Amino acid sequence: MTDEWVIGIDLGTTNSEVAIYRQGRVEVIPDARGNRILPSFVGVAEDGTLLVGEEARNQYVVFPERTIRSVKRRMGETTPVTMAGQNYLPQEISAIILKRLKGMAEAHLGQAVNKAVITVPAYFSDAQRQATREAGEIAGLDVLRMINEPTAAALVYEAGRQAGKKILVYDLGGGTFDVSVVRIEEGVVEVISSHGDNHLGGDDFDEEIVNHLLEQFKERHGVDAATSPTALARLRRAAEAAKRHLSDRPYVTIAEEYLLEHKGKPLHLSLELSRDAYEEMITPYLDKTLEAVHIALNGSGLTASDVESILLVGGATRTPLVSRRLEEIFGMRPHGEVDPDLCVAMGASIQAASIQGAQVSAVLVDVTPYTFGTSAYGELDGIPSPDLFVPVILKNSPIPISKSEVFYTMVENQQLVEVQVFQGENIDALKNRLIGEFTVEGLSPAPPQSPVVLRMDLDADGVLHVSATEKKSGLSKKISISHAMERLDESEMIQARQRVASLFANEDDADEEARQEVVRARALMEKAERMLDLASPEDQEEMINHIEEIRQSLEDHEITRLKAPCEGLSEILFYLET
Repeated sequence: MTDEWVIGIDLGTTNSEVAIYRQGRVEVIPDARGNRILPSFVGVAEDGTLLVGEEARNQYVVFPERTIRSVKRRMGETTPVTMAGQNYLPQEISAIILKRLKGMAEAHLGQAVNKAVITVPAYFSDAQRQATREAGEIAGLDVLRMINEPTAAALVYEAGRQAGKKILVYDLGGGTFDVSVVRIEEGVVEVISSHGDNHLGGDDFDEEIVNHLLEQFKERHGVDAATSPTALARLRRAAEAAKRHLSDRPYVTIAEEYLLEHKGKPLHLSLELSRDAYEEMITPYLDKTLEAVHIALNGSGLTASDVESILLVGGATRTPLVSRRLEEIFGMRPHGEVDPDLCVAMGASIQAASIQGAQVSAVLVDVTPYTFGTSAYGELDGIPSPDLFVPVILKNSPIPISKSEVFYTMVENQQLVEVQVFQGENIDALKNRLIGEFTVEGLSPAPPQSPVVLRMDLDADGVLHVSATEKKSGLSKKISISHAMERLDESEMIQARQRVASLFANEDDADEEARQEVVRARALMEKAERMLDLASPEDQEEMINHIEEIRQSLEDHEITRLKAPCEGLSEILFYLET
């Protein structure tokens, strides 16, 4: 038995998953009902019970004000989200999802889990990455590594395949889009370039359908259904279902009985939506993704003809138009044999196993999707300006990476240097994103042009550390960039943990008891297997029968059948230990 597991987690906008790598293969972990996909919904029932996953998703249709969806799009923001009249940080809602995934893993493994690798979109900013790490900490997880989602998918794709390939990973999830150009060579998965959009995904497709339904409803009944939160939530649920159906069939009928009441009269919605009409709605979004594809190709120095395979990631890639548009550009059908919903979590588990020291098929080399730099005096459009952007770490540089540049004081006996750190590609620093700033004060008296060394370190998680040092005296100042959002201090982290813990305290007792029963059964089975050699032949046979009965009950998700074999096994183990 592994002493300490590191789990791999895909914390998604629409759905989330958790996986482990054991005995040379990936296991995507199911919940007590056997579901391997956890909807990324969190809610509070009317009686105060915490709802996570499918239960919260079902509640959203009836009580949207008591439910949070798509919180991933809010990561990195300081504005709280409201659930059942209470305000929560986006990190806290994400932490609830992570805590549930952690619990699923513990029930599956029969032991505590405290460490994880979590995936993030390649185009996530430092603030969003930091918020994800904080969510993990609130959930009781030590986040050993964050890896980019397209990269994680490439790790799964690489397994068992021949080396020397250049692949394009097209990752269209519920709320974000990423594209990466990846080279696979001699067991190394190397990301050459990445590009993306943190606010483009299947949720936008749903909203297009919702807007269409609202227009049709208003045209037929003269009533704006958007004024009813419950009706709007039902339409979003119907739109998501229609989107899935249109992946496999040319038409779908959307019917919502008694959508709302107007002047004492119930109003219904029923209409047919064609795949052609749906594809016309989403074409502008797909055009944006294809623009990003070309930017990523340019960044890699490759052309479409150099790409040998295309890997689809994310549930939204099931839309047939995605494959058709990519085939038009690359002249080949994208690969769909790797489950687009599960492959990111699977890749995270492979990276987690690598961290544990297991022999895995590939080594990961990732890149930064952004250029990081600072501002300095120079010329912009021929006019002197203090806002010339000076790149220090270039976009698509392999990470981790450390770069230094020397800058110079402007005036005699200059006492301080103000350092601004920007993320972007524009020559005008002010048109890029300011992600941090600090001041180095108390410089030594010196003439102009005294050197100050600026150093930037981008770690494997994509978190940026910046320092400025006066060369003459060694006077230094450093920060870890957390974008526009300050990191949560210790007291805020404690409060966040307490709020999340209080919500979990209100979970349904029966569900918690069932989860604990599974944990106990797995631990008992593991212990019995270790002590099998100490038993007599008769006891060994009985122990094996109990173990098999426990294993079968767990596989069938029949928790009530665990009691008898667990009691029998416990009795034998008691006598073996005395």
